[in-house]
Amino acid sequence: MTEVGGSRGAQHPGGGVLLTTTVGSFGKPEYLQKARNAFARGKLGKTELEELERKATTEWIRVQEDLDLDILVDGEMYRGDMVAHFAELLDGYTVGGLVRAYGNRYYHKPIISGKVARPKPMTVDWFTFAQSLTDRPVKGMLTGPYTMLDWSYLESYPTRRDAALALAEAIRLEAEDLDRAGAKYIQIDEPAIHARPEELDIAIEAMGIVTQNLKAKTISHICYGDFAAIYPKVLDLPVDQLDLAMVNYEYKYLDLFDRDPFTKEMAIGIVDVHKHALESVEEAAEGIRKGLKYVPADKLLPHPDCGLKTRPVEESIAKCRIVVEATKVVRQELAKASR
Repeated sequence: MTEVGGSRGAQHPGGGVLLTTTVGSFGKPEYLQKARNAFARGKLGKTELEELERKATTEWIRVQEDLDLDILVDGEMYRGDMVAHFAELLDGYTVGGLVRAYGNRYYHKPIISGKVARPKPMTVDWFTFAQSLTDRPVKGMLTGPYTMLDWSYLESYPTRRDAALALAEAIRLEAEDLDRAGAKYIQIDEPAIHARPEELDIAIEAMGIVTQNLKAKTISHICYGDFAAIYPKVLDLPVDQLDLAMVNYEYKYLDLFDRDPFTKEMAIGIVDVHKHALESVEEAAEGIRKGLKYVPADKLLPHPDCGLKTRPVEESIAKCRIVVEATKVVRQELAKASR
């Protein structure tokens, strides 16, 4: 993996203004993808695979530091699908058949077939390992209870609400363990939250269970879909920050905030992770300026639209570099305007 330059481990001079981050996942290096394929075929042991996952995690932490990102992620080198990964670690799930997620990517859609429970921590060791590699904050990363429900088949609970609340109790235990392990930011992703707008109250209730005891700043990533269908009610989601895809929609959802003001911190997508083409620094900077019309600079966090796991490693790095460079441009503009 390529070194990209920068000041490793240094605290950012932005002082809390326009903190840069990413959504969570990065592209897996070729050696790790080959290892995961070998493991799936029974040709590689679990210990050997985990060693390579740690190697790739370390490389991504170094890249993020070198890029000068402010809030880091572990890159999810140990995960495949964001729902199936947790379903494999929770009691009450069985593996379902292959379904198409997007493009030519498929996953085994899990089945909620019994009583959901968390037998042991699922992400804490990975968070602790990643955080040990850097002085910058690393986010704890979880899939939210509503998405765990909506992207699974349901067999064992009488209602979808019952299943969502059971999942919330299990995920709450994981979030609290991350909190105790020192996570300053915990992201509970809910990309399915706009799939059924009539169930938004269920998603809000379930998230309230997950976040009720946390000291960490809480975030929920909401990506591609009809955001207008759940706004402004989604502001009731009990998290501190909403993480939104914007550039892919040409920032049209910002117009909603003219009618109903946005009241949380906003992580704003300014580079499109579903396109190989790279945005210019100026294009990305203009996205930040658009966001600043609705959210002050200390509550606006520039980042890519969504996770970068679909991008090759070098493309992931290039997209993040644009985020950082665009943010520097706008920080300088803000500093000059305040003089």
